Amino acid sequence: MLLSRLAAVAAVFGLATCNAVSVNALRDHERPNIVFIFSDDHSTAAISAYGSRINQTPHLDRIAAEGMLFENTFCTNGICAPSRAVILTGKHSHLNSVPTNAERFDGSQTTFPKLLQAADYQTALVGKWHLKSDPTGFDFWRVLPGQGEYYSPDFLTPEGRKRYEGYCTDVTTDFGLEWLDERDKDKPFCLMLQHKAPHRSWMPGPDHLTLFDGEWIPEPDTLFDDYTTRSTPARAQEMTISDHMYLHYDLQVPPTEEEARDLKGPDRAYERLLDRMTPEQRAAWDAAYEPKNAAFREAKLEGADLVRWKYQRYIKNYLRCIQSIDDNVGRVLNYLEENGLAENTIVIYSSDQGFYLGEHGWYDKRFMYEPSLRMPFIVRWPGVTEPGSRDTHLVQNLDFAQTFLEIAGVEAPAEMQGESIVGLMRGEEPEGWRESIYYEYFEVGIHAVEPHYGVRTDRYKLMHFHRVDEWELYDLPNDPDEVHNLYGLPEVEELTAELKAELTRLREHYRVPGA
Repeated sequence: MLLSRLAAVAAVFGLATCNAVSVNALRDHERPNIVFIFSDDHSTAAISAYGSRINQTPHLDRIAAEGMLFENTFCTNGICAPSRAVILTGKHSHLNSVPTNAERFDGSQTTFPKLLQAADYQTALVGKWHLKSDPTGFDFWRVLPGQGEYYSPDFLTPEGRKRYEGYCTDVTTDFGLEWLDERDKDKPFCLMLQHKAPHRSWMPGPDHLTLFDGEWIPEPDTLFDDYTTRSTPARAQEMTISDHMYLHYDLQVPPTEEEARDLKGPDRAYERLLDRMTPEQRAAWDAAYEPKNAAFREAKLEGADLVRWKYQRYIKNYLRCIQSIDDNVGRVLNYLEENGLAENTIVIYSSDQGFYLGEHGWYDKRFMYEPSLRMPFIVRWPGVTEPGSRDTHLVQNLDFAQTFLEIAGVEAPAEMQGESIVGLMRGEEPEGWRESIYYEYFEVGIHAVEPHYGVRTDRYKLMHFHRVDEWELYDLPNDPDEVHNLYGLPEVEELTAELKAELTRLREHYRVPGA
């Protein structure tokens, strides 16, 4: 039974009981460097190493081919700021001060960069931060304010705010490589290179404006999902491609004079985003989009045809943003090779959560369904990760902090709630590894997604939308699209009881209020 199998592993979720920093007897040149490349809203369905049907990512695939791809990495809370806070602290959202995107991160708490600093690692953070407070624990930081902008992005530094010409993914990488050039070459380092892309509003860079033109990107099977058997929240959300995408802000169609007189919501920001471009960038943008937009206006699409057009425009722009990330990952890999750093540098690629690429007719994230729950996590550690290997253990972003600390030979404090996956990277089969993960989404109002929590095992998923007291249960191998809610069926009564008991155990273990 699930409960009996899991009860024996309850104790392994904690790590060391000592709060002091202790460093193993490794000389600096033996301690590996860490390059953590982190994007925003990158679905595994848009990485060819994960089997993408819609794009190719050769540089991300190179990391996987030369290292290890984790097939079952999941977020604890599927939105931007909470995921970042979990990674920094190794603690669930209800304990780290950031359960939603609204809170300001408490920079005084223990984080893995602070512990690396104390162990004489150089630490740097470049790119998206999204936690409102100034970064702490970094020798160098240069971060985007809020979500940041794709063109001519502003960056915040300890010295103030400055605008930089260029495309955000390129500029962020430039800053990261510049820091690598200027760092103290006698110390190990941890560089967190964090991209805005492919976050909404999916504005491609100059190099990829016409990529996928003339192609038809395959649609997900559930693009026209009717949510039969699903609970009320699945039907009440406001994140459908059909009804909730903005024509101008999201889909890059300029307003007519008549439309411009009554712009609502994010559409009001559309021209402001274009105004950030240089004349050359704007000319290239207009040359790429004006013919396509004219054809769209002329077609006067309706119904399913309009939804299909919206999907194609959305997914192509999303994938164009991904292509810039992949190109810049290649720049980083080449830099490490050219500067003799590749053999002693761990390269990790991940994203704060997944994203809906038309599955269930949606964009955005938040729900505990697989497309947004699942995170990419690919690691190249020369001499440690077996080239071309894949791992299927249940892993979460909750584990990243302890993993970085063990890599550096630093003992993790007892307050961290995850578990190092260094053993998994080595290809080991750890005794008593977790057989379930816990997820909780807290935010109210945005996209009308109901708060909920749940448990996922290697086969089953149980979710509770607690404010409306509705449940969903899925048998994932037999229903990978999660369209057949089994909750309440007589034949799963015993299974439901086991999963509810496991969910209660996890909530108590992670000290969830009210558990």
